[in-house]
Amino acid sequence: MTQPPNDAGGSSSGLRKFRFGAGGEGNKDEGGARKFVKLAQTAEEYGYDTFAVPDHLGNQVGPLAALGALTQATTTIRLATSVLANGWRHPALLAKEATTIDVLSKGRLELGIGAGWMKEEFDKAGIEFESPGVRIRRLDEALTILDGLMRGETVDFDGEFYKINGLEGSPRPRQGPRPPIAVGGGGPKMLALAAKHADIISVAPGTTPDGKMKLSDMTIEKTAERVDRIRQAAGDRFDEIELNWTIAVIVITDDRVATAEMALKALEQGYPPNIAHDTEFTVDDVLSSPYIAIGSFEEIADQIREVRRRTTMSYVGVFPTQMDAFAPVLAQLKGE
Repeated sequence: MTQPPNDAGGSSSGLRKFRFGAGGEGNKDEGGARKFVKLAQTAEEYGYDTFAVPDHLGNQVGPLAALGALTQATTTIRLATSVLANGWRHPALLAKEATTIDVLSKGRLELGIGAGWMKEEFDKAGIEFESPGVRIRRLDEALTILDGLMRGETVDFDGEFYKINGLEGSPRPRQGPRPPIAVGGGGPKMLALAAKHADIISVAPGTTPDGKMKLSDMTIEKTAERVDRIRQAAGDRFDEIELNWTIAVIVITDDRVATAEMALKALEQGYPPNIAHDTEFTVDDVLSSPYIAIGSFEEIADQIREVRRRTTMSYVGVFPTQMDAFAPVLAQLKGE
């Protein structure tokens, strides 16, 4: 079983130590592809543990090529994909790219992969956007193949979607027995699949058919329910799995309540546009949500500690545009 970093836990409460993930897309808002490498180097200087690149066909760098560059431009920060769309890459080819990145980075890869969810991108590329059930079954097979090939094993596999005939995984990865695999999800089927295969699980809100995050899934209570679902599905594996979440909104303020009230009004008016207002939120819901961080640096640090206490999630991600704002919070929590 591949263990994520700091698998021994280490906090006085018996919970895992915090880890922190930043990321970048290399889009024009971040200064384009030319400044992408500098963004990752800045994340390393701040003390982030991981730098992740998403996988979209829009205005961003290609994740695998970009991570290849970062293997030489950074020295300590771990390098991740968050997450690759499985329908765009055959697992035999992906395994080779992944282990190459792991070797070049001297063992710093975390391979994040998911079923793919943005229908518009599949349509534009002329790639069939299969039903959720088919995409999940396809991902299940891909994860089985990746597990073997990234260990350097010889794989034979005869499945519904993939057929592998005596292929040996190469190059052998630097990490043993293979780089950690991360899978994210919010729905029961994806969380069960992640519990079966993943070393790291990104606990995300459920989404609407058009890809918006459900506000109803962003409460601390609903998040704890998703963690319990993982615990039940993983069984004895649960203690080996590192749980991640990504903060969607960070607002630094000395008046948490007033800012939360403003956030509620914005939600009612449809902002941010990537959140579906499918339920009524209270100020307490906003201030306790794992996905919304409002307050002073000290208050946000305390909120994150409380999220870990209530859910056991310990691997905190932030969006690229909020990397600077979150850095003082990271400094308070680093090592806990």
